[in-house]
Amino acid sequence: MRALAIADGEHYAAVVRDALAALPYEFLGVWLAGGTEKLRGGDDYGVPVVDDLEAAIAELEPEVVIDLSDEPVLGPRERFAVASRVLTLGLPYVGADFRFEPPELAPFPLPSLSVVGTGKRVGKTAVTGHLARLLAADRDVVVVAMGRGGPPEPEVAEVRPTLERLLELSREGRHAASDYLETAALAGVVTIGCRRCGGGLAGAPGESNVLAGAALAAEREPDLVVFDGSGAAIPPVETGARVLVTSVAQPVDVVVGYLNAFRILVSDLVVLTGAETGSGYEELAHAIAEVKDLPVVPVVLRPRPSEPILARRVAYFSTAPEEAHEVIASHLRDEHGADIVLVSGNLARRSDLREELERVDADVFLVEIKAAAIDVVAEAASERGVEVVFADNELVPVGVHDLDTELVRLADVAAAREAVPR
Repeated sequence: MRALAIADGEHYAAVVRDALAALPYEFLGVWLAGGTEKLRGGDDYGVPVVDDLEAAIAELEPEVVIDLSDEPVLGPRERFAVASRVLTLGLPYVGADFRFEPPELAPFPLPSLSVVGTGKRVGKTAVTGHLARLLAADRDVVVVAMGRGGPPEPEVAEVRPTLERLLELSREGRHAASDYLETAALAGVVTIGCRRCGGGLAGAPGESNVLAGAALAAEREPDLVVFDGSGAAIPPVETGARVLVTSVAQPVDVVVGYLNAFRILVSDLVVLTGAETGSGYEELAHAIAEVKDLPVVPVVLRPRPSEPILARRVAYFSTAPEEAHEVIASHLRDEHGADIVLVSGNLARRSDLREELERVDADVFLVEIKAAAIDVVAEAASERGVEVVFADNELVPVGVHDLDTELVRLADVAAAREAVPR
């Protein structure tokens, strides 16, 4: 197998040269990652020394990159950064006791976008819904969504699922708050639900039925297909453009480090959620820009009821962190005229959620379609005769940034680009 080696100046050239000869690869060159302690000048590695990693990969066309460097030149943080660069070029990155593979992405014949995240609860589904509604104004859009609780066979939601339909699914033992049902209910576009199990460090799902869902989408021949990721897992489909969603709630070193750097490098736009005043989102935006020069649009998320709640006593159920609850309550009072009696962030914590439901008194349960929204909150509302209103998460750009312009631009890029494997 044709290989490019990575070494450093903390090793004598003769040691590296002998290692290259002993390993079962055809080495085309070596890139020195740094370090000078054991360099004497004119060092002979037995293969050419290359100056630029990416340029060498493009010119020499290796099949794998073999890392023979070590601390202190390439510690854990630096190795993940190099791994991200290598994986972006479609090559495995291999060391003494590790091997990282780039996610396998199947070609797709139609214009397509993907929305991926750096983790769970970063606002990815809200971005997918916003994108779908925006582009559906003048295009035929289909969303293919994968989730941990998706159906065993890809399922097409052609109409908005009603509360009654979601309750029916829940009572059948189905996950009635799966991302595809949320998108279908709130974005109003045809959505194909898929499932996945597991996820690798670079985003490959352990197992999924997304390719079958992609085939169903292609059969409909829409103008654009939006592939919605799950958590930090990437849909296993090569798309014409990619939107990455991350959050100020995640530590900076997580968002730009590990193999999230890979996610940044293969994306065309970053949507940065949770960019509240005083959140320090500017630091995170700057760190992302240091990984790759691409548009970063900071936004805040605000609940948007699907029906009027003016002058109603409202309990709002969400997955929002506690520090956001007062902002949410103020928004619902000021913008929608509601009398807020509760803001809950316990949709993903069923025991705490049930305790809240026992003591809350409201005319309306306003609920995100997530986690226990249907099997706990909607069921409790049904038993008590309380009205249920679904809530979307509205994306509100911060400052002068124009999210819609960026999203339309990407859709146009995707429409003009033939999707091929990286």
